[in-house]
Amino acid sequence: MILPSLIEANAPGYRPIKYALFPPLGLASLASYLDPDDEVELLDEHVQAPLALDDTPDLLVMSVYITSARRAWEIADAYRARGTHVCVGGLHPTSLPDEAALHADTVFIGPGEGAWQEFLADFRAGWPKPRYQAAASMRRLEGIPPVRRDLIERRRYLCPNSIVVSRGCPHHCDFCYKDAFYEGGRSFYSQTVDAALAEIERLPGKHLYFLDDHLLGNERFARELFEGMRGMGRLFQGASTVQAILRGDLIERAAAAGMRSVFVGFETLNPENLRQHAKRQNLGSDYDEAIRRCHDLGVMVNGSFVFGLDDDGPDVFERTVEWGISHSLETSTFHIMTPYPGTALHRRLADDDRVVTDDWDLYDTRHVVFEPRRMTPEQLEAGYWGAYRDFYAWSAIWRGAAGQDTAKGRARHLAYAGGWRKFEPLWDLIIRARRVNAMLPALERTLDAFVGARRSGDEIGATVGSMGRGRLDIQGHESLAER
Repeated sequence: MILPSLIEANAPGYRPIKYALFPPLGLASLASYLDPDDEVELLDEHVQAPLALDDTPDLLVMSVYITSARRAWEIADAYRARGTHVCVGGLHPTSLPDEAALHADTVFIGPGEGAWQEFLADFRAGWPKPRYQAAASMRRLEGIPPVRRDLIERRRYLCPNSIVVSRGCPHHCDFCYKDAFYEGGRSFYSQTVDAALAEIERLPGKHLYFLDDHLLGNERFARELFEGMRGMGRLFQGASTVQAILRGDLIERAAAAGMRSVFVGFETLNPENLRQHAKRQNLGSDYDEAIRRCHDLGVMVNGSFVFGLDDDGPDVFERTVEWGISHSLETSTFHIMTPYPGTALHRRLADDDRVVTDDWDLYDTRHVVFEPRRMTPEQLEAGYWGAYRDFYAWSAIWRGAAGQDTAKGRARHLAYAGGWRKFEPLWDLIIRARRVNAMLPALERTLDAFVGARRSGDEIGATVGSMGRGRLDIQGHESLAER
C-alpha cells in the first residue's frame, strides 16, 4: 500500500512540516480488512525515501489525490509492467475514473467501505473487476475493524495520533469534492460513539488530531463523543463551521472535553461570494462572535480563506489579512480557488471556457488554473503569496497577540503563529533528520504550557451541565446519520 508523494522532496514549495503531519489513515483502514496471514507493507513517500519500485507484490493499492496523480501513475505503470495487480482509489480516481483506468487494473469510485471487501473476495477467487463502487446501503461505519496502526511508523509524523470518526460533511459547497465522491448516497455519516471512544483509548499520550471534515457536523454524535471524552485528559484539534460554533452549546462541550484548536472555513468576507459558491452555512453568521466564543474558551482558531472567487478584486488580500490580524486568529491558511474536476465549480468554469490547464500538478491551491473575473492570474498568485508574507510578519504576529486579552492567550498566539511559520526551517531540519519522534515530548509540553481555557475544564463542564440538554434538543435538529 502506497501513498504517493504530492510533491517531490526537492521541488520548489516542498514543506516537510506540512507533508510530515499526518499518517495515511485511509490505507491503514483498508489494511484492517486483510486476513491475518496476509503480508502487507504501508509506505508513505512523504516521509520515506523514494521507492525503488523493484519488487513484485501480488497487489498494489494506492490512494490518489489530484496533485499526486502524476507520481501515482508512474508507480502504477512500473508495477503493472511486472505483473502486479494495481488498484487505485480516492478523490482523483473517483472524479476521473477513465484516466485512472489507463494506469490501474481496478479503480474504486467513492468510499471504500463495502467496495473494498467485495474486491478482496473477488481477487482471492481470481476474477477481480475493473471498477468497484459500493452500494449506498454499504455507507456505514458500524462494525468496521480497528485501523491497522501497527503498519504506521509513528516516529515519522508530527501528529501520529490522528483519528477520523466520520465521513464527509453535511454541506454542499460548489468547490468541494464531496458531492462527487459520495454521489448517489449518504454523504455524511459517523462511527458509533463507543467505537470512536475505543479508538481514542487505543492511542498513547494525550494529544489528538481529528481529521474529520466537520467534527461538529452531527450534533448528537458530537455531544455524546465529547461527553465520553470528558475526564480522559486529552487535548485535541478538529474542524468546524462558523454555524456549528454559534449553535447551541456544542463548542463549550468540545472545550470541556479538551478541544484546544479549531479549523474554521471562513473562506471569504464577502456574502455575495458565499452565495455564488453555495457556502450557505456561513451566510448571516457572525464571524466575530464565533471567534470570540472560541477564544473565551481557550480554543485557538485556524482560519481558512479562499482567494479568486468571482467577486474578489485586487483589494481582497489586504482586507482579509487585516481582518485576520485584527481578530487575533492564531493561524491562517490561504488558498487560491481551484476548480477540481468532478465539482460543480469545475463544471461551471469549464462551461464558461475559464479553465486554462489540466496539468494536475498545478491544482495545489497555490497556482492559478482558471481565468479570474476581477484580477489577472498574476495578481491572484502574487496576492496569495503576499497574504502569507503579511499575515506571518513578526509585526502582524505581535499585533495579533496584543489583541488577546489574557497573558496566556498572548503567549499562546506567539508560540503558535511564530512556531508554525517563523521556526519552520528548524522543523524542516528535524524532520529531514528523522528526529520528529524525539521532539514530540518537548512539543507537547509546550502545548500544555500555553494552551488552556480561561476557565478550567471543570468550570466549562459545570456551565454546560447547567445549560442542560434541552437547549439543543428543542431546536429539532435530527442527526444526519440517522435520516
